[in-house]
Amino acid sequence: MAESTLIASSPLLRTARQVGGFAVTLAVTLLGLLAVTFVIGRVVPIDPVLAVVGERATTAQYEAAREALGLNEPLVTQFLIYVGDALRGDFGRALLTSQPVLDDIARVFPATLELSTIATIFGVLLGVPAGVLAATRPGTWIDQLVRLIGLAGYSMPIFWLGLIGLLVFYGNLGWVGGPGRLDTSYQFTFELDVTPVTGMILIDSALAGAWDVFANALTHIVLPAGVLGYYSMAYISRMTRSFMMNELSQEYVTTARVKGMPEWRVIWVHALRNVAVPLITVIALSYANLLEGSVLTETVFAWPGLGLYITNALFSADMNAVMGGTVIVGATFVALNMISDVLYKLVDPRART
Repeated sequence: MAESTLIASSPLLRTARQVGGFAVTLAVTLLGLLAVTFVIGRVVPIDPVLAVVGERATTAQYEAAREALGLNEPLVTQFLIYVGDALRGDFGRALLTSQPVLDDIARVFPATLELSTIATIFGVLLGVPAGVLAATRPGTWIDQLVRLIGLAGYSMPIFWLGLIGLLVFYGNLGWVGGPGRLDTSYQFTFELDVTPVTGMILIDSALAGAWDVFANALTHIVLPAGVLGYYSMAYISRMTRSFMMNELSQEYVTTARVKGMPEWRVIWVHALRNVAVPLITVIALSYANLLEGSVLTETVFAWPGLGLYITNALFSADMNAVMGGTVIVGATFVALNMISDVLYKLVDPRART
């Protein structure tokens, strides 16, 4: 009995159980995601056959296309074929580009990843200090200002904020680049002189030493990333303020102050270190939300990422592209949640049991 208990509590076995649990959770979640995506693709009032053959097709052409798409099969059979193809990475061909959907997604997803990553960095660098300052000065003008900025972040529609930003900072002041990832002239330079490595222009141009392209790309991303990052900052600052106010009421904080520990050390070292644990989850969720919620931002700024790709596919009744993009977004969301869970357990040993 004692030996079995010892084996059960061994770090290796515990790690194996956690890895197995993650694998099962990931498999079940992805299967559920595929099922939901399949159902949505079948119930939306869009005829995928018409999108292929066009409205002037004859009945024979329509029926032939329907047979080729497998839509004459029972729904259960269609679902099993869809899951089997998806597990092999085959989401069909996109009507807009005539390319495999997965190839299209591999081409556009780095643009969304680049935009969301910089927006998240912006949100963390401003949101965490703002939340800490508000928590340590409750009721002051600093606290009111942080709460007002956070409230505004939730209240203003993102497309309106993006349009106002373009009008002021691009149209009137000329401080930032316009829609797209690069100016047209630099787009040709990038395609000729830079070999894509990551698909993210900032990284690829820096690796190639094309600093003029890097600078131009930076002027284009600062505004859409700032708009997205503002929403991220609003969420992170509010959660940081709440966590810090709760942490500063703990006994160890009072004891540290009584012993004469400098206030900055109490707040920025000890209290913030404990707050970092739940903040990991908050930042991960914010990042995942930016990845899946950047559709409006990419549309306003003509940013050629996954959000704009799905939007164009939806307007063109390209259901293969819509369903493939939706699955990838959902899988990314699940993966980020799992990564945050792992980081949570690494930072807080109490969560490992």
